[in-house]
Amino acid sequence: MNTQTKSFEYVSYLWDDEKAAKLAGNEVELLLYRSNILGSDLRITNYGGGNTSCKTTELDPLTKEPVEIMWIKGSGGDIGTMTRAGLAGLYVEKLRSLKKVYRGIEFEDEMVELFNHCIYDLASKAPSIDTPLHGFLPFKHIDHLHPDAAIAIAASKDGEKITQELWDGQIAWIPWQRPGFDLGLKLKETLDNNPGIRGIMLGGHGLFTWGDTSYECYMNSLEVIERASQYLAENYGKKRPVFGGEKVKFLASDDRKSQAARIAPILRGLASSEKAMIGTFNDSQTVLQFINSNDLGKLAPMGTSCPDHFLRTKISPLVLDLPADQDLNDSEKIKEKLASVFASYRKMYADYYEKHKHPNSPAMRDPNPVIILWPGIGLFSFAKDKQTSRVASEFYINAINVMRGAEAVSEYVSLPLQEAFDIEYWLLEEAKLQRMPKEKPLSRKIALITGSAGGIGKGIAEKFVQEGACVVITDIDQNRLNETLAEFQKKYGKDVVLGAKLDVTNPGSLLEAIKETCLKFGGIDIVVNNAGISISKPFEDHNQQDWERLFNILVMGQYNVSKAGVEIMRMQGMGGYIVNIASKNALVAGPKNVAYGSMKANQLHMSRLMAAELAEDKIRVNVVNPDAVIENSNIWEGGWAENRAKAYGIDVKDLPNYYANRTLLKESVKVDDIANAVFVFVNGMLKKSTGNMLNVDGGLAAAFPR
Repeated sequence: MNTQTKSFEYVSYLWDDEKAAKLAGNEVELLLYRSNILGSDLRITNYGGGNTSCKTTELDPLTKEPVEIMWIKGSGGDIGTMTRAGLAGLYVEKLRSLKKVYRGIEFEDEMVELFNHCIYDLASKAPSIDTPLHGFLPFKHIDHLHPDAAIAIAASKDGEKITQELWDGQIAWIPWQRPGFDLGLKLKETLDNNPGIRGIMLGGHGLFTWGDTSYECYMNSLEVIERASQYLAENYGKKRPVFGGEKVKFLASDDRKSQAARIAPILRGLASSEKAMIGTFNDSQTVLQFINSNDLGKLAPMGTSCPDHFLRTKISPLVLDLPADQDLNDSEKIKEKLASVFASYRKMYADYYEKHKHPNSPAMRDPNPVIILWPGIGLFSFAKDKQTSRVASEFYINAINVMRGAEAVSEYVSLPLQEAFDIEYWLLEEAKLQRMPKEKPLSRKIALITGSAGGIGKGIAEKFVQEGACVVITDIDQNRLNETLAEFQKKYGKDVVLGAKLDVTNPGSLLEAIKETCLKFGGIDIVVNNAGISISKPFEDHNQQDWERLFNILVMGQYNVSKAGVEIMRMQGMGGYIVNIASKNALVAGPKNVAYGSMKANQLHMSRLMAAELAEDKIRVNVVNPDAVIENSNIWEGGWAENRAKAYGIDVKDLPNYYANRTLLKESVKVDDIANAVFVFVNGMLKKSTGNMLNVDGGLAAAFPR
């Protein structure tokens, strides 16, 4: 419990006195605590945005003399999730002494490498470009944040005047300038010229606040942001309707989502003309208020103001000129119409690059839009992975908040295009991109796996997530699905997994699973048909219900799910993969297995026929034939194991050894063995392979294809 209650309307007061008391005397841990609670509120700062620091006295390991050390978020970190490993620790005196070698603003970039000569903690993350901005200020604790409310003022035509009046001169103003060593010097100069101030507003950029303790710094930040938020709230709709009022009526929520799910694969395919992208859809009220407004046409092309915003969202969004209730049934016609819109956007971006590039600028990056706005429906974002896509969406919503606030109190001002380009193609930013880890084999891929809450399907799902894919886990058993989804989310995060209840015999269930997939990720690249049941009976004991049940789940299930997946893949125009989990029983005639074996043979040959027909769409169809995978499988329930043991004249307990000993390798087949086989077909190494099957059975001569 907090020993004192703090009331804030526009930000969350999350300081816990009991937790903080346990950290008393450890300023670095208090810095991390403050950073994490600040970063948990998107109204205060966005993912990866802003920076926090503290200064402590430590013993120099060489001289054993006390020295002042600054601890600051390292390059590329996120204050909301930052740990001790995410900090850079630098000698303050060494950092400040770099003034002696600073050659001026045109030589800014060379200073970044010199930060490494100031490192105290050898386990430090690489120091960020913001390091001197904190280093030249004398305060023990400093927050540099990107709250929407503050940036709205900072990005308004009258921002300096509003800042002066709103805080009675207690918040100073520095006009827009790219972060770097010179801006650090200007912060110190501004403080010297305005002693006693509580913070500094950076034009178009963000806010600096500070305190002698971590708590004082935290409270200062919250109070300043609260005042800015309150001021904006008092002015929304005061001089004119927000964003000029509504121009377009939005559809009802279910209709919006249906339209979004239908068009998402088309947008994804067009946005992936250079590299495959993962999508995110957002139709929050904040988004709808902006995209349905009269001011959309004026504000959207202006682009964003804060560097963090446009680095994530590109210089401006693509706005679709489609009615919200557009008939999307003719996907080819829609794709053809939108292709020219995307081509125009790419040309605009290429012109922007050519006009503003420097002789040493990095090569032009992907010219496709990151943010796509469909009035009446919502916002789509596309990026290299789900987290980046989601964060891009969040950043553009931050930008919407900034534009709304700036227009309410003054007039929104975006960065000049040359300034924007110089940050987007900053050599230091390029160096950061080049340091990114190599992408995993299934990065940028979206996979839907049937029957994947347990057994073989779960093993495939886990393998795919580990190899970089976004995965849709499906199952007919809701409880089992919930358990597996919770397990995956805990291990891998919520971004990369989706759980969808799916009965492969129910068209409505399938339609809903496909819709959820497209809304979450934007499309589908891989379908794995794994859902199945087994019925083992003597020939004469099979009945029509057995045959129909096996046929509906194994054969029609494989067909219907594949058909739905192929429709999405064709809309994307990016090819794809279908892997069908059949069985050695598709090849081997075993006892008491006539219905099951017949259906597995059906699955196998259907796969060949699919491969022949879908090749023109670059959709590869292959088969994995497992045998006797007992591990965590539902297939052994319902008397199957007993019937198989009886067929072979052995006890149930001896079945695993029986299966292993009948193979050439004398080894049991595990879930991981099947997952690895499926992975081989979809990891890009076998792009020229379709219509094939891979037996994973430990070596059964009877199953050798011939």
